[in-house]
Amino acid sequence: MSAPRPDAPPRSADVVELRVHGVSGAEPSVVLGSASARQVAGDARGGFYRPDGPGRDAPDGLTLEAYRWGDLPSGTVARTISMVLLLPFMLSNAAAWMRPTGERAASVTVLSRLLALNLTLVYVVSIAGVALDLLAWRCLGATPCRAPFDTLLGLDDRHVGQRLAVLALLPIAAVGLLRLLGTRRRRPSGNPLWAVEPLVERLRAIHVAAALGVLDLLLLTARRAGGATAGTNLLLALTAAVLVACVGLLAVPGLIDRAATARTATVTARATAVVAAGLTVATLVVVAGDGRGWPTSAGLPGYGAIAGGTLFGQMALLVLLSGLVLGQRGRARGRRALPGGAGAAVIAAIAVGLAGALASGLVYQSGVLLGGYRGDGGPPLPYRWTLLAFFLHVDAAVLLGAALTVLSRRRRRRAAATITNRDFPAPPPGATVRLRQVTKAVARARFTEWLGLLAVTYAVLALIGLATSLLGQFGREPDEVAWRVLGLPAGVVGMGLVGGTYLVAAVALTLLSGGLFAYRTAWFRRHVGILWDLGTFWPRAAHPFAPPSYADRAVPELADRIGHLAERHAGVLLCGHSHGSALLALAVLRLPPAARRRVALLTYGSPLDRLYARLFPAYVDDRTLRQVGERVGWRWVNLWRDTDPVGGWIFAAHRPGDPSPDPTDPAGHVDRRLRDPDGLLPAPGERRPPPLRGHHPGESDPAFRAAVRELVGRLRSSDAT
Repeated sequence: MSAPRPDAPPRSADVVELRVHGVSGAEPSVVLGSASARQVAGDARGGFYRPDGPGRDAPDGLTLEAYRWGDLPSGTVARTISMVLLLPFMLSNAAAWMRPTGERAASVTVLSRLLALNLTLVYVVSIAGVALDLLAWRCLGATPCRAPFDTLLGLDDRHVGQRLAVLALLPIAAVGLLRLLGTRRRRPSGNPLWAVEPLVERLRAIHVAAALGVLDLLLLTARRAGGATAGTNLLLALTAAVLVACVGLLAVPGLIDRAATARTATVTARATAVVAAGLTVATLVVVAGDGRGWPTSAGLPGYGAIAGGTLFGQMALLVLLSGLVLGQRGRARGRRALPGGAGAAVIAAIAVGLAGALASGLVYQSGVLLGGYRGDGGPPLPYRWTLLAFFLHVDAAVLLGAALTVLSRRRRRRAAATITNRDFPAPPPGATVRLRQVTKAVARARFTEWLGLLAVTYAVLALIGLATSLLGQFGREPDEVAWRVLGLPAGVVGMGLVGGTYLVAAVALTLLSGGLFAYRTAWFRRHVGILWDLGTFWPRAAHPFAPPSYADRAVPELADRIGHLAERHAGVLLCGHSHGSALLALAVLRLPPAARRRVALLTYGSPLDRLYARLFPAYVDDRTLRQVGERVGWRWVNLWRDTDPVGGWIFAAHRPGDPSPDPTDPAGHVDRRLRDPDGLLPAPGERRPPPLRGHHPGESDPAFRAAVRELVGRLRSSDAT
């Protein structure tokens, strides 16, 4: 061991056990197993705690400390709710990080970014549908709405151009809100994990430019329908150039990422946003000042075609992305899971479905509420098809999930019975019921291995959306297609549309309540906030209006604290549960060599291989995981249970009957399988049998404490040498 620096503080002979909780974790006192806890570093949203008061003595003579990061992904109630409503943006951003390895990676990144841009356009076009098509055109003109919207702001006495120009401020304000949310950042450490802020700035400028461009396109197309002028044509040409520039900046692989082109991309993106803003001002002036007659039509001229184009574009991009990643060969090793990169297609399909449904629901429900679609058959045709597609997609996904659950049950229970028979070869009398419960728990946990097939099939269902978008592009009415192709009466389609609107309303209500309760209620956050915590872990590499990454602060903060403790103590034992193991793995990769020599790693319920290596194959793979082991000198133990639906082994399962790993490979000694439960019947003096732990942490379990003692011994022996 190298001698300490002359200016280094004296090191204590004890070892610190630093615990990091998983997603939506418990309070520090619960993680520490203490009646109370005091904060020793950090702030109110995230920090380090030690036991305080009675029970502060740590087991095995260690100094206990816990890192609490559970509040980092959230913010104020208003911010949390607003960001939950932008959930499609977060999902599209996560999809970009799920890219596969190899030659298709760059293409997947490009498609993910184009899809993210399209989601922004769908967002703006839907709000413009309410402001321009419904309010400015229909309610104040073609189809008077219910009071007071038939005389909104006294605009009913103004000509069409002035009404459009004034109410265009609503989608502009929506773009400004996105810009504001995208600008606000969580406080990173001085040495952030992700160096992506310059990229986010470029993406933000591109998205704002495209959003303003599509708004200009709506206004100028409507004005041109009443007679083109040289000014209108010029503005249309410049608007088209802005939109092409936005697509081009994202479509060229690496253009906005490479260091060699970074400055050019930044200047171009900023200039495009400035030009778009100037064009928007000019468009508003031209439209408001043009007193010529406007065409007579039920809806805003050109709006249906533009809305249909954006909805069709997102479905076309989704199908291209899905075909690219689902068509590749290869399977994840040894498990029935997602093929590498397929997660991008799955998450993108969910993002597109949510975005299209929320946009269509907004337009549809606003029209129903205001009475602006009376006698017109409903909202623009593309939105009717999207609502119908969403209803069919969800129904098909539910039926598929139910079918897969039933069809896989026999195989899962057979595999689970093999495991429990090996764990309990001679069950005592009276343990039959408990053994059956354990077998069912193992079978339920193994359903995770089938989620890959379910998720891939869900992504393939995106073809439903593509087909309906195509029909909408050709102007086919849902009732007409249902009658001619399927022989269904019009009432069936109407039921589907109504069902789609109620389903979208339920989703929106769930998201709103989720944003509120995830912030205020620990129980709700623990069960529902998992998606939020995982989605906000990744930085904004595709969508600039997704929530900022809390890992920018959490991982460097952890690494700094570990280095600080390693300088002052004999060693630091890092204990990470669930997603906490991923935070610790990243922190280990950032540690300086001097700190690594005094660090050991204990992970439990870890999804590093079972989920993350399959969802994010380009970033979490066998090479990266081995690098983590090498950094800590293979002082690493991973505990896992067959009853855990989330965590699992990382290198070798070590199940009874499995082939033994190579004894010369240190990775083969990392994983330790824990029998769960410890027994089938109550211990002497107990009334209940040992509990099923599943994914619960279990820091007080004998097996956990045994692993702690082993790693502490290895730390002390390495320190002595």
